[in-house]
Amino acid sequence: MPKEIVLNAFDMNCVGHIQQGLWTHPRDQSTRYTDLQYWTDYARKLEAGLFDGIFFADVVGVYDVYGGSPDAAIGGAVQVPVNDPTLLIPAMAALTRHLSFGVTSNLSVEQPFLFARRMSTLDHLTRGRVGWNIVTGYLDSASRAIGLSGQMAHDDRYDLADEYMELVYKLWECSWEDGAVLRDKARGVYANASKVHVIHHQGKQYRVDAMHLAEPSPQRTPVLYQAGSSARGKQFAAAHAECVFVNGQAKPAVKTIVDDIRAHAVAGGRRADDIKVLLGQTVITGRTDQEAREKFEEYRRYVSSEAALVHAAASLGIDFARYDLDEPIETGKSQAIVSNVEAMTRAAGPQWTKRKLLEQMVLGSRQQPLVGSADKIADDLIAWTEQTGVDGFNLSRTVVPECFDDFIELVVPLLQERGAYKRAYRDGTLREKLFGHARLPESHTAARFRSPACAAAPDDEARG
Repeated sequence: MPKEIVLNAFDMNCVGHIQQGLWTHPRDQSTRYTDLQYWTDYARKLEAGLFDGIFFADVVGVYDVYGGSPDAAIGGAVQVPVNDPTLLIPAMAALTRHLSFGVTSNLSVEQPFLFARRMSTLDHLTRGRVGWNIVTGYLDSASRAIGLSGQMAHDDRYDLADEYMELVYKLWECSWEDGAVLRDKARGVYANASKVHVIHHQGKQYRVDAMHLAEPSPQRTPVLYQAGSSARGKQFAAAHAECVFVNGQAKPAVKTIVDDIRAHAVAGGRRADDIKVLLGQTVITGRTDQEAREKFEEYRRYVSSEAALVHAAASLGIDFARYDLDEPIETGKSQAIVSNVEAMTRAAGPQWTKRKLLEQMVLGSRQQPLVGSADKIADDLIAWTEQTGVDGFNLSRTVVPECFDDFIELVVPLLQERGAYKRAYRDGTLREKLFGHARLPESHTAARFRSPACAAAPDDEARG
């Protein structure tokens, strides 16, 4: 019996997300991204199809590596303009009961005290259906937007992230003890002040002396997502992540990454099944292979090669505008998404060129699509889980909403017939649905911050 697949729709509060240029397709509705009705209809559709969630990517900078200018990104709508995804979630949650909401937030530019309150608020408003995708950022433009000269070095960003996580764990897990909230109307006492603690954090990057302003939410800490597949990223994921995203590569390469992430987790005292791994995937399907292939060829006519290079230039940290088609590309020491550079080198060889890169981007991104009948797609997805150990997929949009309409109508019933997909939602929070428990387990890094003693500053602990 195959494992039950986890499915998220992968999107962004913008026009052009992953598959660059497809917003120009006459049936695509992504230019409606500023219309709240677009998103609430989207949420209803996904819940009707029993999707586990919608996962929102986000960036807080502009892609200006290509040609040293943001002009091509602006013209091609390459993840700009982009709106705040967190503001969509309460409206989408109000019209659904089970759909979950993963949201990306760049901790390098987010003040941890205010961010912790925002996530607690979302967890309350969704009744425990929210997750946080932890990213450290990779755009110099985002760092400049908050007054810095540029981003920190790749591994240094993860060092900052470790301290950030310690601080938000203290706020979520330590500031309010279990039982602090009384709601005692007869005595006029809402909460027991002796069980609410001021966090005294004095670290290298952050200084905080404050109580968490939000009372404990259903999950306290949101479900934690992370997408790093570099050596430092896997180390971070092993300590913190519950769900890890990996990019599509050959099955043996994906299996190696999955096994490595879980081995790191076990070495750190966690269980292998404490982490679910989700593969980024693009699907184009139809009732027959021919119908799917025709749809794929139709979509290809709207792909923008320049927009695809703009996106790739930012995520790889390489200005492709400086290279001719067949000129070898010097990767150097990238400070962007290191795992993307490593994956591209594996796919195209150490001396890859812009032509080789474009050959990889058949649908406007480096994510190779699965194209075929619903039977073939169902078989392919199950094979990926069985041969690599991934637990599910983040399905990127192509032409919306028809890409999800097709998947829900054609593929979901076949996955259910094969025993690889649920026929009904389970009750509970997102973490309960994924792992069977509402709170992070004792094996998780956050558990050590649950004692009230964690509120004390290091100097206080030394005096005690």
